[in-house]
Amino acid sequence: MKLQIFSLLFLSLISIQAQVYSYETEQNGKLITHRITMDDSYLVETQYVATPAEFILTRGGFYTKTAKVISVDFEFNSNFDKDGLKQMELEWSEDWILLSKEPKDLNGKWLMAGRMTEQGERRRDTSGPRKTMKFLLDGFFQWIAYNTETFQFFGSGGGYYTTEGGKYTEHIEYFSRDNSRVGAVLPFNYELKGTDWHHQGFSSKGDPMHEIWSKRQ
Repeated sequence: MKLQIFSLLFLSLISIQAQVYSYETEQNGKLITHRITMDDSYLVETQYVATPAEFILTRGGFYTKTAKVISVDFEFNSNFDKDGLKQMELEWSEDWILLSKEPKDLNGKWLMAGRMTEQGERRRDTSGPRKTMKFLLDGFFQWIAYNTETFQFFGSGGGYYTTEGGKYTEHIEYFSRDNSRVGAVLPFNYELKGTDWHHQGFSSKGDPMHEIWSKRQ
């Protein structure tokens, strides 16, 4: 019996690492989707309404866990002006639905590191408090723009993605700046160069772009 209990606990601990989950709650008549994206050290929770599209909030940072309790120290919280939260505790539940797909070659946390211009690479310092990060895991993505010192939040969007033949395609499921962008499909060319990800195509506004993202260590 002790071995069985230990095995179940061990499996539950493994199951809450490096996965993408979803669960739903109802608030004020709205069915809210909670998207949980977590690798072995970082967790992001995003809340949104699928129909009609409405962004609610996003928050995340580095975490520790004890049994099924996950304690997160926020790097960002889009709702900070209202709730003042810099930390939270989540309790893993069997109601969480596992969404993870096959791992992709872009899995990881990426920081906006620069752009390609007519003069060549134009790099930016990724060590400062002002960050734009993309978190990709098992077929799902999210970008977040924020400041770790002031807790300013500048925007976020995400959904699921595919990679095939040098093509990276985003399918937007939530977008904090413009709910009407939900449902958009954005194709890009991509190439990995060392720890850099070159990302080329058109932005959600239709502007041409060639971004350089660097793997966050």
